Amino acid sequence: MQNAAAVVPPSSVHDYHHHHHLLSLFRSSETIEEAKKLHCLSLKTGSFDHPPVSSRLLSLYTARPINDLIYARSVFDRIQSPSLPLWNMMLKCYVENHRSHEAICLFSHLLSEFSPDNFTLPCVLKGCSRLCAVEEGKQIHGVSVKLGLTLDKFVQSSLVSLYSKCGMLDCARKVFDEMGERDLVTWNSLIDGYARSGHVEIAMKLFDEIPDRDSYSWTALLHGFSKSGKVEAARDVFDKMPAKNLVSWNAMINGYMRSGDFESARDLFKIMPERNLITWNTVIAGYEVNGRFQEALSMFVRMLEEEDDLKPNNATYTSLISAVAASAILSTAKWVHSYMVKNGIGSDGVMGTLLIEMYSKCGCLESALTTFRSIHRQKLGHWNSVIVGLGLHGMADEALDLFKQMQESGIKPNAVTFVGLLNACSHVGYVDEARFYFDLMVKEYKVEHKIEHYGCLVDALCRTGNLQDAKTIIQKMPMRPNKVIWMSLLRGARNYVDIEMGEYAALQLIDLAPESHVPLSNMYAAAGKWEKVSEVRETMKKKGIKKEAGWSLIERKGVIHRFFVRDKSHPQTEEIYAKLKEMREKLKAAGHIADTRQVLLRIEDEKEKEVELELHSERLAIAYALINNSNSPIRVLKNLTVCNDCHSVTKLLSRIYQRDIIVRDNSRFHHFRAGYCSCNDFW
Repeated sequence: MQNAAAVVPPSSVHDYHHHHHLLSLFRSSETIEEAKKLHCLSLKTGSFDHPPVSSRLLSLYTARPINDLIYARSVFDRIQSPSLPLWNMMLKCYVENHRSHEAICLFSHLLSEFSPDNFTLPCVLKGCSRLCAVEEGKQIHGVSVKLGLTLDKFVQSSLVSLYSKCGMLDCARKVFDEMGERDLVTWNSLIDGYARSGHVEIAMKLFDEIPDRDSYSWTALLHGFSKSGKVEAARDVFDKMPAKNLVSWNAMINGYMRSGDFESARDLFKIMPERNLITWNTVIAGYEVNGRFQEALSMFVRMLEEEDDLKPNNATYTSLISAVAASAILSTAKWVHSYMVKNGIGSDGVMGTLLIEMYSKCGCLESALTTFRSIHRQKLGHWNSVIVGLGLHGMADEALDLFKQMQESGIKPNAVTFVGLLNACSHVGYVDEARFYFDLMVKEYKVEHKIEHYGCLVDALCRTGNLQDAKTIIQKMPMRPNKVIWMSLLRGARNYVDIEMGEYAALQLIDLAPESHVPLSNMYAAAGKWEKVSEVRETMKKKGIKKEAGWSLIERKGVIHRFFVRDKSHPQTEEIYAKLKEMREKLKAAGHIADTRQVLLRIEDEKEKEVELELHSERLAIAYALINNSNSPIRVLKNLTVCNDCHSVTKLLSRIYQRDIIVRDNSRFHHFRAGYCSCNDFW
């Protein structure tokens, strides 16, 4: 009798050979274009429904170098009853395409079809690790227990990695200790977990126990010491490394930058064999975080000049924009924004938020608002940035109007929104409005009061002289007041010459903020209590507390000009002092009477006091600007709060010289125009 299996119809023979030919083509395919052609051919010929063909096609799309999630999913969805290996391919593809959340969702669907195996679980655990999804990871750990896979080395290694990256070191160590066979990846995961969490001693102990080491082992330990501020220990590890890779060089430079040792960071930067974008970003961010804004900007320019192949990324722009915002140089801000536009960097998302903040802090609300309006899909962060910026500039009415527009657009405010609103109210003395929004945030939006909200409300009360109300709120706060709140009360007491309240606030600040001795001394000086001034200054001397020297800076044609009180170091000193004399005469003609109470030195002669006020740093900066800047607004950056007399003088100068003068002091902006200031004399 003839074997039935040997009798194959001619059409089946043809199909068999066609499928076989197609599979051989799959094996030689390496590009997405080739994969698409074969995909198309399989659909046209009907071969797709042949399981080996569809499986091989899915494997092609999910494997490197193609790894195309969209096409892979389209193939997967057409396969009837895909097998577990095919589910595993899709899971891996989602994770490798940084779509870990969707990988976890796919895994939950898989559970209704199959029991996962020791390929499934490590893959989905890797996704949990990337998201730091600890709870989901624990549930998958539970699944592995039910399936008897807890002793599988790949599952165990993945669990150690998950728990280590998410900071659950007790769980990581427990799984690690239960492992019969530990590979280098598992050792490195645990060492890295302890190092990142600051437990560098335990990481070092594990490092000493590890049977074998690779560059990751060394770098993980180096990172841990750097992050913990133990730079010398980090350098010791760095010097002992048998082979230094780029990651280790970057880690060591980062350690030096974090500790403020810029010279050592620069030395390494000069001699390192190669650099990548992370290297440059590390140095730029290091300078920015440590307040060395000009150096951050210079390093960015140098990167553009020296590295043709490197393109700045979001991390680069974040540090750069923050540095520009802090330096408050508008011309630089416009150059940076222009560079971003030319290189196709849009204003949506985080970049838009940063640009709005940058322009606000550089004193150009027009550009901030233009940027905001150019964003097609305005999100909460964009609205918040504009509201905060308007408040910073004393434009409270505009901030409140914008909040109404935000409500109408359906955007729900958060805690940051209300900090912006309350701050705006504070800067113009809107006490009733501040109380209203302070209540509204809880009653209508269920946003809990945080210390920042209390701080803004207290500040509004202190600026308007409601010191007793401010004290009552401070005493009833559900959290401990911080130094910002006590400083607000102390400044309010100084402005309204309430010695008792000022002494009460200063008593609370002794341990919290040693620098509070300065406003306390100023309060006594404003009240003419010179014996008290002497006592405070003697205490400051004993404690080594120095009053920060006041300065003002102004930028012209890319050059920063910094002035101090009575400064005579500038090349144009003679012209500046001549302009000061002219200003004095014009102010006198306009009826200005100097507020000599602002002189915080014990000077008896009123004329001497007037001279002392005339030589404040912002007046020197304004004089320089009047000499050199013809019609453009004058932009001055100060490190201290503007005094009453300088505020009055600047209002008059804006009218006398018909110039807009924008002053950014240590807490806000003042826009002077035609004799008025945007702050309504509350600052």
